[in-house]
Amino acid sequence: MNSCFSMVLCLVISMGAMMTQAAAVSAGKDDIQKSDFGKTADGTAVDLYTLTNTNGMAAKIMTYGGIITQLRTPDRAGKMGDVVLGFSDLDGYLKGSPYFGALIGRVGNRIAKGKFTLDGKEYTLAVNNGPNALHGGIKGFDKVVWTASPSLTPDGPALKLDYTSPDGEEGYPGTLKCTVVYTVTHENELKIDYSATTDKPTPINLTNHSYFNLAGSGDIFGHVLYLRARRYTPVDDTLIPTGKILPVKGTPMDFTTPHPIGDRLIEVGGDPVGYDHNYVLNSGGREFALAARVCEPTSGRIMEVYTDQPGVQFYTGNFLDWTLAGKGGWLYGKHEAFCLETQHFPDSVNHPNFPSTILRPGHTYHTVTCYKFSAK
Repeated sequence: MNSCFSMVLCLVISMGAMMTQAAAVSAGKDDIQKSDFGKTADGTAVDLYTLTNTNGMAAKIMTYGGIITQLRTPDRAGKMGDVVLGFSDLDGYLKGSPYFGALIGRVGNRIAKGKFTLDGKEYTLAVNNGPNALHGGIKGFDKVVWTASPSLTPDGPALKLDYTSPDGEEGYPGTLKCTVVYTVTHENELKIDYSATTDKPTPINLTNHSYFNLAGSGDIFGHVLYLRARRYTPVDDTLIPTGKILPVKGTPMDFTTPHPIGDRLIEVGGDPVGYDHNYVLNSGGREFALAARVCEPTSGRIMEVYTDQPGVQFYTGNFLDWTLAGKGGWLYGKHEAFCLETQHFPDSVNHPNFPSTILRPGHTYHTVTCYKFSAK
């Protein structure tokens, strides 16, 4: 009798443990959810994918522009919060977004006067930023619908996006086949893996244009920034590099020791005032390495940026002007977000002394950037 009772008791305990373990696995498993997110003006359907890792970190990414609409990470108390700017619906992005969360291409950043010469031939691009071409043109990669393929990988939930840019699109030569893979890793990273091939020589400089606020709202003046960059590329009054590469030491550009973003922002000048500069990373694009670290004291959130690119554009939301109503009705204002866009240097195609952005047939463009989140 005692033996039977013991066997039953052991079985109940064992089953209870199994059920508890199953519940724990279910609560903390990788997950991908797909939902409708509306249609573009020409009727193309747009899907929204939510990638959630075992820790509960989640990224929402839509097929229009490969845009990250939401990125939820824990603060020091473990409370999840959205750390990127954006809109609640597709209409906000279609009406005129300042590249919130978007994939940028074929060439990120600016090209002077919208012109460049490649192999003896001059190419003319759309001018959409003062006298210059910016972020791929009038209809860059941020405004096309990508083909999506979700998957659960050993590293975490992933979303593969594909787009083929036809020869001549926005003035660029060559048919460019692009693949971008977003992964929300088990290390609480948002990993972005970019690759492309072409059938003609063409410039390429892909990046992501997420606007971050690690506190979730308010200005970014108290965010403490470290940039692993001893040099930067100064710009003219249209934000085109002069061609010089100068040391940051002794200037308000210096973040080689951590400083609050707002400490010397007014000294940077500009119209409007703020940072919008390319930093030359110490790694030189020769290795996958730490590029930047940002700490937000109130929430305790920390974001580290790792990349194999030679540069990073640091931008402090200078052109936000309280006219865009974002998620939760927040009117986005000046200096209420920052961007760290890993990249080759702006206008590289017109500066032989800068790292080349030219991709040729038979070669594959490939680069990886990780935004890693923690809190303390």
